[in-house]
Amino acid sequence: MSTYVYGITARSHPGPPEGMTGVGEPAREVRVLTAGELTAVVSDAPEDLRPKRRDLLAHQNVLAETGAAGCVLPMRFGSVATDDEAVAQVLADRSEHYLERLRELDGKVEYNVKATHVEEAVLHLVMAENAQVRSLAEANRRSGGGAYDDKIRLGEMVAAAVQAREAEDAVEVRNLLEPAAAAVSVGPESTGWLVNLSFLVARDSADRFIAAVEQVRKSHAHLELRINGPLPPYSFIEPGPAEPAGSTAGMDAGTQ
Repeated sequence: MSTYVYGITARSHPGPPEGMTGVGEPAREVRVLTAGELTAVVSDAPEDLRPKRRDLLAHQNVLAETGAAGCVLPMRFGSVATDDEAVAQVLADRSEHYLERLRELDGKVEYNVKATHVEEAVLHLVMAENAQVRSLAEANRRSGGGAYDDKIRLGEMVAAAVQAREAEDAVEVRNLLEPAAAAVSVGPESTGWLVNLSFLVARDSADRFIAAVEQVRKSHAHLELRINGPLPPYSFIEPGPAEPAGSTAGMDAGTQ
């Protein structure tokens, strides 16, 4: 039977809680495989695995519970090996790489921060900061709304000013939060977010990082900030050496 892989830990890690279940319906029992100084947190793999909400949450829950007891290198959702022996072989082949990453990430967690503009607040800010936009808006108001071309011009100017402000705010948020973190990773662009950043933070300084986020929130009323964490360090796992053809697939740790 195929083996589903959640993450990799050091052999000294206490492992997931006894009786924990993971992906599948019925949910498969989670267990550990050991090879040298490493262990893999695994379960039997369902035959019809799909990225359904239940299984995505189960994958994340196994990693969260395991990560609460110590460092875990998270695998991408859907990481499946042909069998237990194949997983053990990958652990043995890549032991140096995985042990180095475990040492580097020990005691650290990930926080993801997303930000977007509060539309009305940023429009007020743009008007206050841009004399040209403010002047044209006032001229249109005095003339009963302005001519068609003036309305179009004002809309284009406001859109350009907001876009410029998005770029400025993205840089500023990163600059303000980065000193409270050990590392930062830029996430993929997504509609609606001007900031999508993941920060690697030492567990014992998490309060300092959260306080920094709160300070940015208070000082930038035109921004809506969302913070998610602590998480396993999904965004800070570097893939190991490439596997030879025909070997175990899906054993590169990384973001989901």
